[in-house]
Amino acid sequence: MTQAYILTLSCPDRLGLVHAVSGFLLEQGGNIEEAAQYNDHDTGLFFMRLQFACDQHDAATLRERLAAFAEPFQMHWHLHAACEPVKTVIMVSREGHCLNDLLFRWKSGLLPVQVSAIISNHRDFYQLAASYNVPFHHIPVTRENKAQAEARQFEIIQQEGAELVVLARYMQVLSDDLCRKLSGRAINIHHSFLPSFKGAKPYYQAHDRGVKLIGATAHYVTADLDEGPIIEQDVARADHTDTVEDLTARGRDTESQVLARAVKWHTERRVLLNGHRTVVFR
Repeated sequence: MTQAYILTLSCPDRLGLVHAVSGFLLEQGGNIEEAAQYNDHDTGLFFMRLQFACDQHDAATLRERLAAFAEPFQMHWHLHAACEPVKTVIMVSREGHCLNDLLFRWKSGLLPVQVSAIISNHRDFYQLAASYNVPFHHIPVTRENKAQAEARQFEIIQQEGAELVVLARYMQVLSDDLCRKLSGRAINIHHSFLPSFKGAKPYYQAHDRGVKLIGATAHYVTADLDEGPIIEQDVARADHTDTVEDLTARGRDTESQVLARAVKWHTERRVLLNGHRTVVFR
């Protein structure tokens, strides 16, 4: 039975890499169905994503042979079955637009994820979770219990075998320890007013300043607050006729769309880390 795989890799750039990788897959009986590459002249690194079909070897054999092939090239590589949905845990507070959008896209077959659990520091969306038959975990977070709360959150993430954690407007700052544990597999979304309009009611601040562009940023979570590698951004125009409510509604739509694209690209293995930046093979 033919199996489809996604191979992503990065390594120091050198002549003949595309030829070497495609030749290796040919030797394994692999048929390349999609391929993209990028040479970063600033860092001297080469990035590649391939989707290929193969019926001659199973995944374990391919990984064993890939390891031997990749070693002389100093390659960092990952091989995934293309058909397997990514086990995902969503974290949310009291703004549910991104959560609702992700759940709808998942159930509509638009995102290759399996939402295993929803974690929240409030009870607001337990009924929404129940309507999608997703376990809902209410874990209040205070200054006094933050360490214990995060320990419980991480326990759930591990129990569910989650490959991805999505902070869908989760309004608690994660500790450095939890950020390290979730490195490369946690995506956050926030408005793009930062660092100009910090704190509560950013759309009120933006309206007061008469901004002409509003936007959203999706990025990987790091210990540097809201400064992780950016996956996707978008903007929407505003003008003098817009009320705070108009800006807020348009901002929520933008946040939902940007986060959904970031999650989709991540779960399709289209995002490769490049230091503090990302390579996104759309």
